[in-house]
Amino acid sequence: MRQPRILVVDSSGATGLPYATLVARLQPMELRVETSLEKALGSLARDAWDLGIVTARLGPTADVLYNALKKADPQLPMVVIDPHPSVDTARACLQAGAGDYLDLKRVETDLEDSLVRLLSSSRRMAAEEVLRRAVERPYSFDDFLGESSPMQHVYSIIDRVATSSVDVLVTGETGTGKELVARSLHSRSRRAAGPFVPVDCGAIPDALMESELFGHERGAFTGADARRMGLVEFADGGTLFLDEVGELPLPLQAKLLRVLQERRVRRVGARQETAVDVRVVAATSRNLDTMLERAEFRRDLFYRINVVRIDLPPLRARGDDIGLLAEYFANRASQEMGKATGGLSTDAYQVLRSYHWPGNVRELQNVVRRAIAMARTTMAGVEDLPDELVAAAGHAVGAEAGAVGYFAQRAIHSARFEKQYLTELLSRHLGDVSAAAREAHLPRGTLYRLMKSHGLDGSSFRRP
Repeated sequence: MRQPRILVVDSSGATGLPYATLVARLQPMELRVETSLEKALGSLARDAWDLGIVTARLGPTADVLYNALKKADPQLPMVVIDPHPSVDTARACLQAGAGDYLDLKRVETDLEDSLVRLLSSSRRMAAEEVLRRAVERPYSFDDFLGESSPMQHVYSIIDRVATSSVDVLVTGETGTGKELVARSLHSRSRRAAGPFVPVDCGAIPDALMESELFGHERGAFTGADARRMGLVEFADGGTLFLDEVGELPLPLQAKLLRVLQERRVRRVGARQETAVDVRVVAATSRNLDTMLERAEFRRDLFYRINVVRIDLPPLRARGDDIGLLAEYFANRASQEMGKATGGLSTDAYQVLRSYHWPGNVRELQNVVRRAIAMARTTMAGVEDLPDELVAAAGHAVGAEAGAVGYFAQRAIHSARFEKQYLTELLSRHLGDVSAAAREAHLPRGTLYRLMKSHGLDGSSFRRP
């Protein structure tokens, strides 16, 4: 397990306070001392910390320093050490949530007890939260909800590999919960106290991707006015989640492969490499096997990230989980909106179970929230569901007989338009998906998903 990390804010630096001596008495810990509020805020923005120690020697008072840091990281437990303690300042800090308030003169005798108590309390609270959530959601596994056979298989794999250090590839349609798998693996691993760093590979422009992942030195390129740490370094000691890894350009795939093999990263413009200790969880909604055949994804990188593979089932394959999830989302939406809605009617549940859910769990959540918001009685019914969904599920909307026919026909013509538009778009660009996405003002990943839904392949539009 990674050592607990303590951030110290002390304008005098490490001198004058026996931090190192105190830490040495405890379990191994990592200590960083920042000499100004600005530097401390930078450290909070870059790294994950287990505990903060604030000392008001110069400048702002203890409560002002504490509130500034608390605003930057509300979850960070902190000890306030005041060289000029007062009852009012102590009350202000403790009421604002400080873990402890100490007199600087008594720090040698009191700080060690505070560190031990706050660190152990933090771990205990985390364990109690896991237990509470398990009681409230008996069919849950971490942030997942469901008891179907396909999901039980997923839970089993997560449980078996979470504590190991192997890299994992998660596959599945959009909205099936790939990031939830990554977070579950992280929270159950020995790296749980370390950072979890998600990277959406399909959302970062190609020109910026290398700098975002690996960082850069000052002057490495135009606009690089300062040294910047990359996301791989941010994940040191924790988990790096590469979402939609299939969107990475081939040149960057080669550089990522080297980082994963050597566990060392070189910032853009740097001469030396930096060692990193990260576990990689990659995810994709694309078919990497097909991409390998077309030489669109490196085989060596595929083998490197595909040590363990977790295939998430689409919602339509999860049986009664649809009703279980809908009930949970309905209850949560009712609480959030302050509505005394008693969930969904039997007919509404039947419609939801009959729908094919191309957007999977994410789409179901949005549909249920909409139904609860639209409900005018204590029970959300079929009339509160989107008409297009009701029509696609093959149920009447409760209005005039022609309503279903209208929405069904609209869906058919909409699909025809999409396919025709995409076909003409790809033909103009000879199958160049990046160029087509720019003209259509769509993210490349979105265009790929639209193409997949209509059975279109960019390579079929290329001229021999």
